[in-house]
Amino acid sequence: MIYRELGKSGIMVHPFAMGCWAFGGGSGSYWGEQSQKDVDAIVSGALDLGVNFFDTAEYYNTGESEVSLGLALGARRSEAVICTKVTPDNAYEGELIEHCEASLKRLGTDYIDLYLLHWPLNYHSMKCFTADQRKLDNPPTIEEVTDALKQLKQQGKIRSYGVSNMGVTQMEEALSTGAEIDVNQITYNIFSRAIEATVQPFCLKHDISLICTMTLQQGILSGAFAGSEEIPQNLRESRHFSHAEKEMFEALVQLREVAADVGCTMSQLAIAWAIHRASVAAALTGSRTGEELKENFLAASISLTDDAIARIDAISQPVWDRLGDGPDYYMEGEACRVY
Repeated sequence: MIYRELGKSGIMVHPFAMGCWAFGGGSGSYWGEQSQKDVDAIVSGALDLGVNFFDTAEYYNTGESEVSLGLALGARRSEAVICTKVTPDNAYEGELIEHCEASLKRLGTDYIDLYLLHWPLNYHSMKCFTADQRKLDNPPTIEEVTDALKQLKQQGKIRSYGVSNMGVTQMEEALSTGAEIDVNQITYNIFSRAIEATVQPFCLKHDISLICTMTLQQGILSGAFAGSEEIPQNLRESRHFSHAEKEMFEALVQLREVAADVGCTMSQLAIAWAIHRASVAAALTGSRTGEELKENFLAASISLTDDAIARIDAISQPVWDRLGDGPDYYMEGEACRVY
């Protein structure tokens, strides 16, 4: 598999990327327990396969994901491309720099390869991370965010920077500051295709690489669930369940047939589809065990035909039609954070 460049950064990554949200997790975390021993094995196994992109955030398990990843990389740090993120409520110029330095410490490294603003700078976005009314009433400006990112890059603390979950208007505002935006990390998978309307074409035009999140739609596209009643409640919060549940599960039946015809698992089909999309540099997938890692990794070597891709797109079109072109898959209307 040919490695891909992140924007114009010169940083090359394997298109199969490791999502590290579960790392450092305990019994009360979003994804449940994840032992350091298992994390060590998964990270080592990924590096042995040539997988070099690891995505974490200060928000994931309140920083423990960063700690766990740093421990797992250890002496092999130079083989990895680390991406981590700062939340919008911590993105005021001075605070952003402090939080970057805190991430560096937790990761046990003196540089971060890719540093992202985790969510856009608006009231509804900020409210997901803080109840501080002073911050909600006066969110950071994109100018102070990009100024801080430029400073960090000049100081060698980060190699590249970008955004996450931004729409076209928000990316235009960021670029207008003279910022070199290399990446937009955003939800993109077979059932979440809204970015194809405007976000993806904009990124293609401006050499902004896409990093796909929720590549497996939080496990739904793995084919592990026969019906919605089997899906844990915390994974049922996206708009798919309030607007397109019927269309989604009807599509899953057909996608199983495509996977059988291609000769791969459902997870491999979903990952391969994402990797084949325009502007995509990497698709994030969480692997809880070495066996999952090896199985999912094989998706990078699957060459989908144009007919297979067209078939998948046609099957998933009713889900897209039902959900519309809004890229925020959790909030909509006036509460939408991505525009």
